[in-house]
Amino acid sequence: MATSRESCFCPRTLERKGLRVRSRLVAVQALGLRNDLSGSGRLRLPAMETAALKQQEPPAAAKIRNLPWVEKYRPQTLNDLISHQDILSTIQKFISEDRLPHLLLYGPPGTGKTSTILACAKQLYKDKEFGSMVLELNASDDRGIDIVRGPILSFASTRTIFKKGFKLVILDEADAMTQDAQNALRRVIEKFTENTRFCLICNYLSKIIPALQSRCTRFRFGPLTPELMVPRLEHVVEEEKVDISEDGMKALVTLSSGDMRRALNILQSTNMAFGKVTEETVYTCTGHPLKSDIANILDWMLNQDFTTAYRNITELKTLKGLALHDILTEVHLFVHRVDFPSSVRIHLLTKMADIEYRLSVGTNEKIQLSSLIAAFQVTRDLIVAEA
Repeated sequence: MATSRESCFCPRTLERKGLRVRSRLVAVQALGLRNDLSGSGRLRLPAMETAALKQQEPPAAAKIRNLPWVEKYRPQTLNDLISHQDILSTIQKFISEDRLPHLLLYGPPGTGKTSTILACAKQLYKDKEFGSMVLELNASDDRGIDIVRGPILSFASTRTIFKKGFKLVILDEADAMTQDAQNALRRVIEKFTENTRFCLICNYLSKIIPALQSRCTRFRFGPLTPELMVPRLEHVVEEEKVDISEDGMKALVTLSSGDMRRALNILQSTNMAFGKVTEETVYTCTGHPLKSDIANILDWMLNQDFTTAYRNITELKTLKGLALHDILTEVHLFVHRVDFPSSVRIHLLTKMADIEYRLSVGTNEKIQLSSLIAAFQVTRDLIVAEA
């Protein structure tokens, strides 16, 4: 034991230990170049790096500015909604009397179905309660029976101890749910009506089973009228300082077909792409054929021979990236406006309906374009024969 103690204090051992201590001191000094040892001892970044990090953190205003306009200008209360006042007044009465039934909101996209029920939920529950009292699911993501037996059942079956009122389950795009899931949901709605209300939102009512329809109060949201859409679009234009012409506003309303979401998306896209919203820029941004293009196409089909018409229309489609389906839609409107003889119009519309159906199942566009030109050329010959 004595020998081991003496060996600890021998010169060579002390020398080795001294080297270790010195190496540790060197390491500490090197670290001291980066650390503020006189302060808290934490790693200290240079001033420029700190400033850069601060710049990287976007403020709340920047986050709001970067939102899509559809979400930025989504109505927050029932009073902010611009359409279907009869439906809104009925739902408002349900809420005020605390008699909200199960709801089924259906209609085309972009007509305010989701915004309406979210505004109702915000009116019913405070911000702190919202997370625990509202379950919002998109049935397109989870549409099987497992989602009904899992999250929906567990949420609906748990009672609220310290809060009054009922819970709310919002099932968006419920028409995408499978048949089994809808049948399972029927029983859940019946069983937990006492403490939970369900709101189903869909585009196609026919895809919801009759048993679910009978358990809900149904409201249909129709397409928005131009009189309702224009003031809301003007509000967004004013807030975002968009340079828009009168014909640009008309083109927005026409192309959106009563879909407010689509109108806002087209407005934002056109503004970002071109800086000015006119009829031409709106049609160009959406890839929709201009009225002048449709006029040229009709002129070629009715007044030129088959080969010239086919070549000119194919060149125009390639140049502007037009889809035959969009051309067909615009030409269809023209057929209704022009004073064709009754028998000729019926023949032409039947042919166009066949072409439209064939396009929907994925046939060759070139062959269908040939068929469309042929239909108009036959129509021209019929008109000449009748004259």
